[in-house]
Amino acid sequence: MSEKLPSWICCQLGAREHYAIPRALHQAGQLAHLITDSWCLPQSALNLLPTSVLANLRERFHPDLASASVHAFTASLIRFEIAQRIQRNSGWDRIMARNCWFQQHAVQLLDAINPQLATANSRPTLFAYSYAALELLRYAKSRGWRTILGQIDPGPVEEKLVLQEHARQPTYQSNWQPAPSQYWARWQEECSLADRIVVNSLWSSQALQQAGIPTHKMDIIPLAYKAPEQTQNFVRTYPSTFSIERPLRVLFLGQVILRKGLAALLEAAKLLQDQPIEFWLVGPFGIATPQLVQMYERVRWIGPVPRNATAQYYQLADVFLFPTLSDGFGLTQLEAQAWQLPIIASNFCGAVVQDRENGVVLQEVTGEAIANALLLCLKNPWQLEKFAFQSTNTSAFSLSQLQHHLQCLPYAVV
Repeated sequence: MSEKLPSWICCQLGAREHYAIPRALHQAGQLAHLITDSWCLPQSALNLLPTSVLANLRERFHPDLASASVHAFTASLIRFEIAQRIQRNSGWDRIMARNCWFQQHAVQLLDAINPQLATANSRPTLFAYSYAALELLRYAKSRGWRTILGQIDPGPVEEKLVLQEHARQPTYQSNWQPAPSQYWARWQEECSLADRIVVNSLWSSQALQQAGIPTHKMDIIPLAYKAPEQTQNFVRTYPSTFSIERPLRVLFLGQVILRKGLAALLEAAKLLQDQPIEFWLVGPFGIATPQLVQMYERVRWIGPVPRNATAQYYQLADVFLFPTLSDGFGLTQLEAQAWQLPIIASNFCGAVVQDRENGVVLQEVTGEAIANALLLCLKNPWQLEKFAFQSTNTSAFSLSQLQHHLQCLPYAVV
């Protein structure tokens, strides 16, 4: 008789990584419970609302978890968000209030299901994501459970880098603010309580080490991504040459903010203004744009689009640009790769790009470095074809690989 695999309880605020962790565990028969803020079944009454109403909440579901034990607080979340608007809470106050709200509800639920876990004579593993994990980790440790923290970003080192970039780029008006000290104090305690800390890239591991987190406590596990079915029959083609009529289409998809390398991107656009290159900026704007729209003729400021509308941009673009100053991984890289889209990425994120194999790695995030990489693509369409062909090998980022990595995590600090 085979030994029963240990069970996991995943606590997840939001739809991070398309629920990859609980999906991988459920596939392996190890997911005891998923606790999340909102879950919208296909038959939910919320799906009868107009398309634009509560659109984000209606995306909080994944068919891979249809048979899983999922607990959510959707009605309470809606009440919470309404109350926050009435109280005019925003920024860090709202983020921290939401984190606390989720932990309070999740701990109450853990307390309710604890008797059945005790009956099953199991010592589960509790997995929770950083910044919304402290009370959950405290609860789990008090009951002798194994605790794993999923670190979503490179922590305070990233904040320092962003602070420096804002000081260097005062002309970009932004409402970005560093986190309050309490935010980082709670995070330090989360790291202390966690038996293991999962980071998604070597860059995150290095940044956490700079913040004093011991390296022997960390495990690097890249993100997982399952490509949509429609990518299977997609065939990417390139013209023999690019021209004003058919320019090189450069896609930037994500938050349009300084941390994502926006200043260097726009500097590159200025350097390349006489070349047949068009930049598409898709995502919510974190800076004031009216003056910038007038300054950059070849930059299309598209703005935010629904998640299900991003596929058309991946299909129509020629190259994906990800010049981030700091990211825990950068899931959009895997989304782009699924559409065989060559990637130009910085060195400060997940290692999806193999330099000159499926794209170009920027050793520094500057306008000149980005411009040089784009000129390579512009003058050598055959190189883009080669990059696109090499983008089809995605086995390192599969759910089965994620499942394997999770099962191999040590049960104690080494």
